[in-house]
Amino acid sequence: MKIFAIGLNYASHNKEMERTFKSEEPVIFMKPDTALLKGDKPFFLPDFSDEIHYETELVVKINRLGKNISERFACRYYDEITVGIDFTARDLQRKQKERGLPWEIAKSFDNSAAIGAFISKSEVADVQNADFRLDINNQTVQRGNTKEMIYPVDKIIAYISRFFTLKMGDLIFTGTPAGIGPVAIDDRLQGYLDNRKLLDLRIK
Repeated sequence: MKIFAIGLNYASHNKEMERTFKSEEPVIFMKPDTALLKGDKPFFLPDFSDEIHYETELVVKINRLGKNISERFACRYYDEITVGIDFTARDLQRKQKERGLPWEIAKSFDNSAAIGAFISKSEVADVQNADFRLDINNQTVQRGNTKEMIYPVDKIIAYISRFFTLKMGDLIFTGTPAGIGPVAIDDRLQGYLDNRKLLDLRIK
């Protein structure tokens, strides 16, 4: 099982991060299977970072083998979606970027890819026009709509499949909108898709 993630996919997030770089194609990074955190298990703050941030995203699950998938057929390659959190060690990421070094340690550490319960995409009227949000301690801290994606889901799947063979069970985190921020011990994080709660975890 592979975990793909898309960076720079919401203009609002790019603005809040003061990014001036504009990519002509989706920006891809990967997380190992050890990054997966599911079943509403708690997230334990790691001892190597003092600045863990949440990034809430729509996550899609691949349901069949695919390579060089045409964008017009990409919708056939997933049938389940959920809300996920791309946990990021922002202080480590900043340090690595300043040194011009890869920053996998800031994005791909154990339990950094939290996912909620999957639902059929048929339960959402339009995957590419779906509201999602994150509440922390019953206060909404991040909100987005998938129509705001720079690269929609089908284009992302087609692009990834040019370089990597997609297999059943692979996950794709599709990017985060503006509103990211830090988490702290005892925070309760609840993720919603079209007002349906799919994710519920605590920070330990």
